[in-house]
Formats: sequence, C-alpha cells, structure tokens
Amino acid sequence: MASTSTSALRAYLSMIKVEHSVFALPFAMVGMMYAPPTGWPGWRVFILIVLAMVSARSAAMAFNRIADRHIDAMNPRTAARELPTGRISLSRAGLFLVISCGLFFLAAALLNELTLYLSPIALVVLLGYSYTKRFTSLCHLFVGLSLGLAPAAAWVAVTGEFSWTPALWIASVTFWTAGFDVLYALQDEEFDRAHGIHSIPAWIGKSRAIFVSRAFHVIAVTALVAAGIVVGAGPSYFFGTVFVAGLLLYEQSLVRPDDLTNLNLAFFTLNGYVSVGFFLFCLADVLMKPTTGPS
Repeated sequence: MASTSTSALRAYLSMIKVEHSVFALPFAMVGMMYAPPTGWPGWRVFILIVLAMVSARSAAMAFNRIADRHIDAMNPRTAARELPTGRISLSRAGLFLVISCGLFFLAAALLNELTLYLSPIALVVLLGYSYTKRFTSLCHLFVGLSLGLAPAAAWVAVTGEFSWTPALWIASVTFWTAGFDVLYALQDEEFDRAHGIHSIPAWIGKSRAIFVSRAFHVIAVTALVAAGIVVGAGPSYFFGTVFVAGLLLYEQSLVRPDDLTNLNLAFFTLNGYVSVGFFLFCLADVLMKPTTGPS
C-alpha cells in the first residue's frame, strides 16, 4: 500500500514537473521582498503566497497535460508522460486540477480582496497558454507571461494594492522564460511543423529561432536592470543582474542549430541557477537595508 501511494505521488509530481517550480517561485519571493514596506511580510503572508504559487502552477501544469494529452501521445519525446501511458487517468488529472484551482482561490481569498478579485484573471492566463500553440508562433511569450505574473502577484499579495512598479519584473521574467522556451522547442521543430503546432522554431527554423531567443534574453536583462532602478535596489541587486546575464550568455553558447546535446543543461540547470541565484542576491540586498515590516 505504501509503495502504491509513493508511486502515485511520484506520478503526480512528475505530471506537474514540480522541480520546475524553481523557475517562478524565487521571482515571486523577489516581488514579495521589495513590496512596500520592503522586507519580511510575516509568516502568514509568506505561507499563503507559497500556497498560491504552488497550487496555481500545479493547476496550470495539470491543465496543460490534459489539453495536450493527444499531442503528447503522438510525440516520441512526450509519449511516456503520465496521461498518454495511463499512469494517471483523465478523471484523476481533472480532479487534481479542480483541487489545485480551489487551493489557489482559497489562498488568494485569505491574502486580501484584490488578490481574490484578480485571481480568475491570473488563472485564465495560467490555463490559457496551453492553447496558444494551436494558433500562434508567439506562444512562448504566453508561457513566459504565465511565469511573469509571479513577482507582480506577490507584490499585490503583500500590499493589497495595484501598482505598475512590478511591470518591469513581469517583462523580465516573461522574456527570460520565452527565451529558454524557444530553445526547448528546438527539439520539436520537425514534429511541430508536421502536425500544425505553432512555435518559433517551426515557423522560422532553428538558426533564426536561436537569434530570437537571444534577443528575448537581452530584453529580459534590460528589464531586470530597469526594475532595480525603479524600486531603488542596492548594489547586490545589480550584481545579481550581472550574474543572470552571465548565465544566460553561457546558456546561449551551449545551443547550436546542429547540436542540441546540451539542451537539458541549458533549459533546466542553468535557468534554475538564474532564478535561485538572483533571489539570493536580492535577499542580500534587502537584508542590508533597514526594514519596517512585521516581525
């Protein structure tokens, strides 16, 4: 029984790619830390932000797997996923989706009124990106936006007020994510083109897609610098942007049109370092400033 439960848990964690939470969650923490009054918002707000982030991302991934189950079954790269193989049934995946959405709305409601009012809009973005590759090659930007909302959502969770201040973080995370998602899509270029699935590599080919990915990453770093200026960040924040720029430069050097052998390193490992590393630089920056947040 214990072995069966463990196997089921592993299947669900694999379905939602729980390890990929490392991409968005650290940026949510950045938005949380720099939101007025800057610093630690208290355990209650922190725990609710984490619950909202994890449940929202779980809902998005479950919905993606449900929406793409027939496409995944046809693609040799994804045919072994949980729904195509039957390790998780469609009904159980649907139940997981409903529970995840419910937890997301609960966390939003417990944070403040504005997070509750905005939560359906956020969920539409998070779930809707799964369908964008059916009609636009710019689907990577929609994937990016689904992660890019994280720092702004955490900002609203702390302040309870709308602000344009986190907009540059939205842009930065959106273009950073879109950039590495374009690289990830290189491996499916031929499959996508053959099956009418839209992506930048399927649209313009590998070489030009890599150029677009690099342009996206330049925009991401530029927006990150601008965001730091807007929030009055200290030197550690900007050292963090240099760290991010260096990792993205290295990431881009690993991928060539005729050599995708380093794609997993470029996609997961380095981007995990980007988000966690930048968060640590921001944490150091915030800790070096006096705070007036709750204890």
